[in-house]
Amino acid sequence: MRKRSWGFVAAGLLVALLLAGVVSNYASSHPDGLDSSLLKGCTVNADDEITGGSCPAQRARDHELADSPLADYGIRGVDNGFLSTGLSGVVGVLLTFAVGGGLFWLLRRRPADTSGIDGQPAGTDHGPRGDRQPAGTAG
Repeated sequence: MRKRSWGFVAAGLLVALLLAGVVSNYASSHPDGLDSSLLKGCTVNADDEITGGSCPAQRARDHELADSPLADYGIRGVDNGFLSTGLSGVVGVLLTFAVGGGLFWLLRRRPADTSGIDGQPAGTDHGPRGDRQPAGTAG
């Protein structure tokens, strides 16, 4: 990768880390449209607890990974909500960058081997005595 490309990637990573680590804390506390649509038909209190009515959200269960270290937009064990959300965003960006970068590294285009027999340029043919002759000519 060229020097200029590395600078672009580093700047993009820095912006992503800043957005995930700081700006994410100022996002809406009700960002998910799916959650709000599942509450239609129910009445909820200020803590978003269902107090009455009938809606699909009443049948919701915890996910199998609800106890994972990065569940629910935070890091388990970090009591400060601002820090927990920011750190989970930073960890998510770094993991995504590592996986994506690893895949790009594995799948990158490598220069094709243009050498022919015995390291000779491709398109040449060895005659009966081992002389190099252009491909397609009789020897």
